[in-house]
Amino acid sequence: MSDIGKFAVEASEYSHDDKGRQRAYAVAAALEIINSRAATSGQASINIEYELSKLSSYADAIQKALKAQ
Repeated sequence: MSDIGKFAVEASEYSHDDKGRQRAYAVAAALEIINSRAATSGQASINIEYELSKLSSYADAIQKALKAQ
C-alpha cells in the first residue's frame, strides 16, 4: 500500500477516535497527493503555492470520503 493509502486509512474514524490524529493523517495524505502530482507532472513544475493553498480542501475531501454513512 502506498503512503497515500496508509495515511488515508489512518485518517478514517474506523482507525481511531482521535479527531486531531485523523486530521493529521488526512493532511499527510493530501501532501502525498501534491507530492505525487509534482513528481509525475509533465511540466517543469506545478504551482506549489496554489497546491498548498488547496491543502485544507484536499484534506477535507479525504475526510469526507472516509466518513461512515
